[in-house]
This record gives sequence, C-alpha cells and structure tokens, in this order.
Amino acid sequence: YIRQFLWSYDVEKLDLKRDKKIIITNVLNLGNHPATKWLFEVYSRKDIEEAVINPLVGEWNKKSLNFWGLVLNIKSAQTKRPVQ
Repeated sequence: YIRQFLWSYDVEKLDLKRDKKIIITNVLNLGNHPATKWLFEVYSRKDIEEAVINPLVGEWNKKSLNFWGLVLNIKSAQTKRPVQ
C-alpha cells in the first residue's frame, strides 16, 4: 500500500520500527484511504500522535499536518511545529 507514498526512499532499506516517523509522516501527508488504514493497523495511535506533535522539519504539508491534528484531536498548542 505505501510504496508509492515513500517514493523518495529506498523502501527495501526502511525498517518499520526504526523509520516509523518517516513512514507515518509520508503516509499521513500523501496517503490514500487504504494506506492510512494500514498505517493505523501497523502503528499505535500514540506513535501516530507523536509524529504529528513532533513533526519532521520540512517534511509536512501544512494542510495535512493541520488536518491530522484535528482528526487526532491534537490542539495546535501541543505541536512542536518549527517557526517559519
């Protein structure tokens, strides 16, 4: 499901545990319904929330980050978004 949303990475070298923040970020940013469904089956809600609260610098689309903050009920004050 997710290979197409990780196009800038060598997916053969990605590790589900070690690279979870990259995987979560890219799927939430670019993914479709089957990909996000897979994501919520593979990762805990806590892991997903952590990726939204502490976003990878330069990786998030601002609208996607705001959307997932709303979906996950994360107030913008909780996120550690870099000031731009």
